[in-house]
Amino acid sequence: MKIGFFGAGKMAEGILSAIEDKKGVVMAEKVAERAADLTRKYGVATTADVKEVAKKAKFVFLAVRPQDVDAVAAEVKPLLTAKHTIVSIVAGKTLAKLKKAFGAKVNLVRVMPNLALRANAGMCAICPAAKTPAKDVKLVEKILGGAGATVVLKEKDFDAVTALSGSGPAYFAYMEEAMVEGGVKLGLKPAVARLLAEQTMFGTAKFLRESGMALRPFIEGVCTKGGTTAAGMEKMDVPEFKKIVAATLAAAAKRSKELA
Repeated sequence: MKIGFFGAGKMAEGILSAIEDKKGVVMAEKVAERAADLTRKYGVATTADVKEVAKKAKFVFLAVRPQDVDAVAAEVKPLLTAKHTIVSIVAGKTLAKLKKAFGAKVNLVRVMPNLALRANAGMCAICPAAKTPAKDVKLVEKILGGAGATVVLKEKDFDAVTALSGSGPAYFAYMEEAMVEGGVKLGLKPAVARLLAEQTMFGTAKFLRESGMALRPFIEGVCTKGGTTAAGMEKMDVPEFKKIVAATLAAAAKRSKELA
């Protein structure tokens, strides 16, 4: 199956990198330098015209800015058929909005990715429209699974997904920033403090994912009674900390709902 892209930014490139057969890919990109770079790196075909993508590919990723969706839809809508499947990674565009923009004939899949997709370590929530063929949903899972992890959910869960994994990279980076600043105050050089904090976050996440260990026993296992971790956790393990995290997610989910 030929795969197309409306848009060829960094998130689209993250998806592209996970596609095994890139020779069958065609991407719409108006900036000539960017288009040439993608062709050079991945061997994909590029065009400045989104209509060419709609003509050549029946399975298309929509990877443009939210404000550009209607303009793209207006150009390609006359070319779309019941054989087309559009996979949207555009924030805030519900299936209902996508159906209104691209028409009732096309099959639709809505995806909420996060920034880590660009490092092939993304988290993507997937929600297909009711009539979208199961084989197309499986293809979305396969492609995005090559760029991280996936989960199929109801669209009603997407505000929570946006708050937790969509916005989550900023929260983890903020925590890392706080740890780096704390390390610097203890006398470490900024670059060393960042390396220590970043590798610790990465390694912990990797261990928890691969081991499947429950979080609380893991925490308790690291916190040897009377040890250094326990001394530090006395400052962090307070109700206020988790209340702040919950309030942060709630605020992001509320905004996500408003934007939708």
